[in-house]
Amino acid sequence: GLRRNVPSDATYVRGDVRDPDDLEDAFARDFDVVFHIAGQASTIQSFDDPVNDLSVNVNGTINVVQKCLEHRVPRLLYASSMTVYGRPAALPIREEMACRPVSYYGITKYAAERYVHATALRNDLDFPFSVTSFRMFNVYGERQRLDNPYQGVMGIFIGNVIRGEPIVIHGDGEQSRDFVYVDDVIDAWTRAWRNPEADNQVFNLGTGSRRSINQLADAVLATFEESRESHPLEHSSLRPGDQRHMEADITKASGILGWEPQVSFGDGVKRTARWAANHAK
Repeated sequence: GLRRNVPSDATYVRGDVRDPDDLEDAFARDFDVVFHIAGQASTIQSFDDPVNDLSVNVNGTINVVQKCLEHRVPRLLYASSMTVYGRPAALPIREEMACRPVSYYGITKYAAERYVHATALRNDLDFPFSVTSFRMFNVYGERQRLDNPYQGVMGIFIGNVIRGEPIVIHGDGEQSRDFVYVDDVIDAWTRAWRNPEADNQVFNLGTGSRRSINQLADAVLATFEESRESHPLEHSSLRPGDQRHMEADITKASGILGWEPQVSFGDGVKRTARWAANHAK
């Protein structure tokens, strides 16, 4: 993200979760809860530099957990990922289904998730400590980076259109994803924070529906009154660690958190594109 996106009334500490001293600066105040969303977030970069991926996602998470214990923070919410499932045997994907990640990124996100939950199971802690993990599917929305080619396919496509660049689709484009709008994700996290039924649970955060990458490209183009005939579109080879089809079963989040996504795919694309067009000026 960008520094300017941080609200002016928030305390901002620049640091790295791999550095315990940086984390100590961040923890130098009393917390009710830690939302741990720091991470190396690119599947492709996890293959390019697996040591960095491991260091940030696993060692960084362990550092955050350790600081929670040192400072007796009673609640930790962790940003996990749909990539932990790998290539599921059936759709939609339920939380109790097997996790067999096929990317290095998915491996590190799952390992970190297990560290988080194993800590909450410890019987040697002298204070109550509970955790919740969210296996987030394809989150998108305002303030998404438009210039990072390694993450956020919606932001990548919108950035391509705004800059007049070709949209590049890896593979045939028929692979599908469950796109969930950022405001709905925030709603789920805040519902879980103070809900004791969410303690030590893992939740999928998606919409329960999926769209192909081809459909996403067409939706983005249509929002800018473009089409495949007017805007260049290219195909490239499929990238390692790709998951063919992903769709979340959100029954658990609905039942325990009373959560349902409110923003439709069409409205979400329009909101994101409108923000991006203004942001680029």
